[in-house]
Amino acid sequence: MAKNGDLFERSGSGKRAAAGKDTSYTARDIEVLEGLEPVRKRPGMYIGGTDERAMHHLVAEVLDNAMDEAVAGHANTIHLEMLAGNKILIRDNGRGIPVDPHPKYKNKSALEVILTTLHSGGKFNGKVYATSGGLHGVGISVVNALSDDLVVEVARDRQAWTQSFSRGKPASKLKAAGPAPNRRGTTVTFHPDPEIFGKQQFVPERLYRMARSKAYLFRGVEIRWKCDKSLIKGNAVPEEESFHFPGGLKDYLTSEIGQRPTVVPQPFAGEARSESNGTAGGKVEWAVWWPNDEEGFVRSYCNTVPTSEGGTHESGFRSALVRGLKRYAELTGNRKGSVITADDVMDGAAALVSVFIEQPQFQGQTKEKLVSVEATKLVESIVGDNFEHWLVGDKEAGNVLLDHVIAKAEDRLRRRQDREQQRKTATRKLRLPGKLADCSNTAAEGTEIFLVEGDSAGGSAKAARNRETQAILPLRGKILNVASASADKLRENQEVQDLIQALGCGTGANYNEDRLRYERVIIMTDADVDGAHIASLLMTFFYREMPKLIENGHLFLAQPPLFRLSKGGRTEYARDEAHRDELIRDVFGGGKIETTRFKGLGEMQSAHLRETTMDMTKRTLLKIDLPTAADADQRREEMQVRTLVENLMGRKPEKRYAFIQENAKFARDLDV
Repeated sequence: MAKNGDLFERSGSGKRAAAGKDTSYTARDIEVLEGLEPVRKRPGMYIGGTDERAMHHLVAEVLDNAMDEAVAGHANTIHLEMLAGNKILIRDNGRGIPVDPHPKYKNKSALEVILTTLHSGGKFNGKVYATSGGLHGVGISVVNALSDDLVVEVARDRQAWTQSFSRGKPASKLKAAGPAPNRRGTTVTFHPDPEIFGKQQFVPERLYRMARSKAYLFRGVEIRWKCDKSLIKGNAVPEEESFHFPGGLKDYLTSEIGQRPTVVPQPFAGEARSESNGTAGGKVEWAVWWPNDEEGFVRSYCNTVPTSEGGTHESGFRSALVRGLKRYAELTGNRKGSVITADDVMDGAAALVSVFIEQPQFQGQTKEKLVSVEATKLVESIVGDNFEHWLVGDKEAGNVLLDHVIAKAEDRLRRRQDREQQRKTATRKLRLPGKLADCSNTAAEGTEIFLVEGDSAGGSAKAARNRETQAILPLRGKILNVASASADKLRENQEVQDLIQALGCGTGANYNEDRLRYERVIIMTDADVDGAHIASLLMTFFYREMPKLIENGHLFLAQPPLFRLSKGGRTEYARDEAHRDELIRDVFGGGKIETTRFKGLGEMQSAHLRETTMDMTKRTLLKIDLPTAADADQRREEMQVRTLVENLMGRKPEKRYAFIQENAKFARDLDV
């Protein structure tokens, strides 16, 4: 373990920053992109909810800022301390948040602007931070908005400053706190607001793991953990500990695998940097091992932020490994290597990959998935070249690994061949998609299946349903537009195939009403533009592939509310803005009314979803109907429907453009 002084000497005071760049950090580097948003009213938009996971995300946001200072070369020590009373303290020895007046807000310090204004910070232009985990400029201000007590202390230019806040607003002026000749950096102490998070408490084990993993992700930082003794139960976590891992991710992976036997004796691990050469540069660190028990995992990070949903860096990593093994197979004359896929390589592997890039793009504020396109090429290039050298450099290990992966590929191909043979020779067996939560009643009469968007909404719906008569099928994102897709794409699309299997009635000419497994098929999507788009795609699917299902009265649209209104002891739900205004006027009689706008079904409590949308005695369903060609007028209506679907959902975008031009004047109250 290196001493603090040694670490500080290595990181210095910014010497490792890009040569030739001005790395001064003043109030002029704090850019304000837009005003304050109502974070307290919609915390789910910023931290993904108000549950235990979301509350712990507050700690991650503050810790990410401290890590950014370390990665930039301006800090080498971070303290994470759990205090009594559900308080958290995070301190770094970086440059300290600027406290001079902000050029745009002359009567406010830069510190106050950062803490009270969304989209403000020094990470937008790339001058102050080459790479950073907090890029949206909302992290610390969101923590401030969702804390009933937050204190910031800054030691900068041999002077200490302090300011306190409550629920996003200053509770005191910025004031001098005495000389600080031998100290620098930022200290943030905060208490999550019980109005937002209720009685939930921080979990020491969870924060201990967070501190430990952050130290693995950057070799130049020491993270010091401390926890109030009264918060520790048993021997779950130590009261104090210091984390510093010179081996980075290789140390992390070695500790995770422990004494478990592995396919090859040593992990494939390393780090490398790609300097800008006409394209964006960056750094990649990786470690991957293949345990014999095949109980593996894949964990990825971008700028020290964990990306639990993966993303483009994981895609590049998978491509690099399969490409490297295939080239090694060619080099050694093993023709069987041509059949391996990335799934064969990664199945059962324990892998870690971490990237540092400028201006990464994430999906969502909680940064769970990296979507930066350049990350794929960066990781694939760096890891791929190093993997090929690693395989050639130790041919014994390379041959063992190649044989292991080929065996998995052959096993995969054998299972697929067996399944195909069973389909050809066996009588029809009922096959249901794994993510379907089926109802217990086996007869179709009285049963219904809800088609929902995503696992989050699926979880709420499963908790709200009647298990005897209501089934839930979560669909990932927007399903295939069958009006513009080829037959091959239709067969290959997993979401479409899951839906067909769940219903059991077949499609097109093979549709069989007697085999339909549910009496009602209910599309239940969010009450917003994306939800309407998903609903339209599903209706298009049924219209094109199962028109008889619509004609026979089986297809419905659920009507989830958009607003929840409360006053006194009364609660009402509104389906849209007009209904909300009507309820405020006619039912509540005006006055102060607590209004909640549901961002999506996944944010609704299961009790609210059951009461408003799924309870058969209280809900409202819209039945989807089609004109039948019994007479000339109805045949014309049928032709109009067919033309409308083709124009709006078909392969010719010019027809959609013409429709928009003709009908834009009728649009009102757009939710965009």
